[in-house]
Amino acid sequence: MTQTTTERGRELSEQLNPGMEDALNARYGHLLPGMAEGVVDFAYGRQYARPGLPLRDRYLATIAALTALGAQTRPQLKVNIAGGLKAGLTQQEIAETIWQMALYGGFPAAINGLNAALEVFEAEDSAD
Repeated sequence: MTQTTTERGRELSEQLNPGMEDALNARYGHLLPGMAEGVVDFAYGRQYARPGLPLRDRYLATIAALTALGAQTRPQLKVNIAGGLKAGLTQQEIAETIWQMALYGGFPAAINGLNAALEVFEAEDSAD
């Protein structure tokens, strides 16, 4: 039996960001019914699960984009840094990717991104 994009997205999102769909639904479900399922379906089932680019590389691209967009993406950046670690990225690869964005998003965006990364790394290290 073939998985739907929602099923594939749920499986991947639970692997990388356990409880994310439930958290989105609890926070926004009363305002936007179906929003959490839509995020899981589109972001994880249709984008991250696509063939053609390894998951770890998709996370590098996502971390780079969110860093270049600036401080308003800090919560999403932290979620994707944690997901990138689970997808096999090293702390150094993440830090280098963020620092590369100083050329495109500016030094403040890169420094804010590094600060977000440090928070994620410290949380991951203390959980071990």
